[in-house]
Amino acid sequence: MPATQTAASVLQTASRIDNITVSEILQIGARARALKAQGHPVIVLGAGEPDFDTPDNIKEAAIKAIKAGDTKYTALDGTPELKQAVAAKFVRDNDLQYTPSEITVGTGAKQILFNAFMATLQEGDEVIIPMPYWTSYEDIVGICGGRAVLVPCASDNGFKLQAADLEKAITARTKWLLFNAPSNPTGAAYSREDYAPIIEVLMRHPNVWLLADDIYEHIVYDDFEFVTPAQLEPQLKSRTLTVNGVSKAYAMTGWRIGYAGGPEELIKAMTVIQSQATSCPCSVSQAAAVEALNGPQDVLAPRCESFQERRDLVVQALNDMEGISCDVPVGAFYTFASCEGVLGKRTSDGEVINSDADFCHHLLETAHVAVVPGRAFGCSPFFRISYATSKRELNEAMQRIGRFVNSLQVV
Repeated sequence: MPATQTAASVLQTASRIDNITVSEILQIGARARALKAQGHPVIVLGAGEPDFDTPDNIKEAAIKAIKAGDTKYTALDGTPELKQAVAAKFVRDNDLQYTPSEITVGTGAKQILFNAFMATLQEGDEVIIPMPYWTSYEDIVGICGGRAVLVPCASDNGFKLQAADLEKAITARTKWLLFNAPSNPTGAAYSREDYAPIIEVLMRHPNVWLLADDIYEHIVYDDFEFVTPAQLEPQLKSRTLTVNGVSKAYAMTGWRIGYAGGPEELIKAMTVIQSQATSCPCSVSQAAAVEALNGPQDVLAPRCESFQERRDLVVQALNDMEGISCDVPVGAFYTFASCEGVLGKRTSDGEVINSDADFCHHLLETAHVAVVPGRAFGCSPFFRISYATSKRELNEAMQRIGRFVNSLQVV
């Protein structure tokens, strides 16, 4: 008797991910790894990850927690000890008062964003995102049922959102303004004076909430004073979620701890989402984060100084290249340079550089330097370099990029 044959099932994916792909940054990283596996000396300047190690006192706190058996489930959205440490940090660094019920801890700041939008967005609600923007913002909003409203921020204005542009973007469907400063990818940051007109607009629109992504708070240069919007306008605090984490400042990307302070009703709603997603963050990582926030902070300044030296190296090298121009970023560890001056030129293989994506592709394939095209951040023709790597690698990378640019020929 012949075996019964059945047709293979065809997976129908959810429509919410129809327009979403794996991050272009990760795709470039995968290609760079493939080239390395083939023996090519690839330098990767794509990842937003400090090259410093997690400080020893933080590691020791984690080891102590493991030895003490602190390896069980914790309170759903953060241990009492970590919430106390977060509250103390907000007072110390931002002059913001939050009770434990106004604080949430998640598996990275990215989950905090997901929780906030999943808990608050109805289908079609709008989230204003200044552009250029971190690649995940738009997709997170889309997955959560919202619509990203991208507001261009011109390089002539330092890639900073202008109040008039914000005012024009607000509609009856606007639910959030998502603000990231210092910015990934541009390194743009906002002074008290910069924030003032933005806050004035928000005060005229009481139904618009503000999500302030402050993840690069401690990486600012040239004596710039970091401020966050909720500390500048007390009346805004009741509709602001101030997001941060330990990944960038303390070189703890893999520990996956993010946190936020905001109104209690919002935090409760976000906790409901987290309860059905990941439940609590890692217990050991939370113990380490307590030490990061409560322990000595003297590691921050010298690391920031090192980033500034690297910034200056990269910016000068880029601006010395014909056809490349780069503003000086105020914070984070990225440059966002224009490659407009090389568009239309031809590579030694006869390929025409028509876009920033072409530029980055040929740079990786021929010079073996991985950078990210501006289109990934909604802004062409630019490319992002992460200078969170050694000076030795940066010097070599700048030489390779310079040789590549010099090799391009006018059509």
